[in-house]
Amino acid sequence: MIEGAKLDHVAVAVRDIRAGAELFRDVLGGEFLFGAPNPGQAFRFVQYRFPGGGKIELVTPMADGFVSRFLERRGEGVHHVMFRVRDIERQAERLREAGVPLTLTNFENANWKELFLHPSTAHGVLIQLAESPNTDDDTARHFADLFPEAALLGD
Repeated sequence: MIEGAKLDHVAVAVRDIRAGAELFRDVLGGEFLFGAPNPGQAFRFVQYRFPGGGKIELVTPMADGFVSRFLERRGEGVHHVMFRVRDIERQAERLREAGVPLTLTNFENANWKELFLHPSTAHGVLIQLAESPNTDDDTARHFADLFPEAALLGD
């Protein structure tokens, strides 16, 4: 069991982030929380928080990369599920001891430590575990000046 795991968000890969925003923000009522481009990995993301709880993250390609390949192979849809955890290094050790292989493990950044369980070992779902001392609101304030929503949506 992963102690203290909390479902953080479900990420949805979309070809057109504006169309995704129209559904998840305008129709379903998600409130823009934050987002950012990630040119090094050729994608951008935006998160919407819902009044009753939960978040949806839209990921879209900026160029050829893992999101564009996902869309080519699978089409639009759920890309990954992310859980926030405490003491991610200990959780990684417990997973390895249980025989669960980990991928893309990165604990170098004190503000964002993460690991992934590959879909081939997680019943077809890419699972991300992450640990951060920052709250959603802390992260939103950090990104607000750098990446306003209009820039993420191409307005």
